[in-house]
Amino acid sequence: MRFKSLTGLKRREPWEIVLATLPQDISITRFALDKAFKICKLVRELFQESFEWYGFTLAAREQPEVIIDIGLPRNEENVLEYARLTSEKIATYHEALPPDLVINGWIHSHGSLELRKFSAVDEANQRTVLDFVTSRLRRPLAKREVIVSDLVCLVAGHYQEADLEKGSVNLITDQPVREAKLLETVYGGFCYALVVGDEDWHYQEIYYQRRGILSGFSTVEHREAELRCLPSERTWSSADLQLLREEVQDKIQPITYKPEKLERV
Repeated sequence: MRFKSLTGLKRREPWEIVLATLPQDISITRFALDKAFKICKLVRELFQESFEWYGFTLAAREQPEVIIDIGLPRNEENVLEYARLTSEKIATYHEALPPDLVINGWIHSHGSLELRKFSAVDEANQRTVLDFVTSRLRRPLAKREVIVSDLVCLVAGHYQEADLEKGSVNLITDQPVREAKLLETVYGGFCYALVVGDEDWHYQEIYYQRRGILSGFSTVEHREAELRCLPSERTWSSADLQLLREEVQDKIQPITYKPEKLERV
């Protein structure tokens, strides 16, 4: 058989119905953004040098798209050039949060480094956070057709055992069916990633994960995103600043050597 063009060999795209959309930009309150830069400043003041640190972006459970606070876990070690986190660390911090708060991403500092985007180490961290966040905040995003190339429809009580040998998938119904379309739910979610620097710069991306519940269809995508700063009722008092200073003092663990096993790729 000859085809006039290669388009005749292409498999058709599955039919899909969109149920929900994911955020295309990142919304953060002024309080939360200011907190990130205040942490950078406190690290320099307290430890007399600029070290990378990491934290989690936090949202209200009923509105997970908006960052309202920055959570600072105990950093195991802080060095000049990178930060690393594990799923165990994320889970431990998440379990200690009030029930009305959730983690919707992560944030870290590049300190005084000139790199104003994510590194290879950062991307590995992001995948770790993405898996954790989407497993807890996943939502049904779409109904997607599962394309079966050789579907055989059978009627209950009217087929022989040998009939089950036919086809790649068998659909057994209580009434005769000539045609069927199988739709699976595609679950997914988003995760924010922000990096900040000592000179008050920031860069951010959104990661998306989608997975079909039947087919195993799975995608991970990411894109640069705009940062929308929202007004906040929370303001910084002298008491708040003192508490943050004590938290940074307690949770940042500066080291001046560079472990070979964690060298930046």
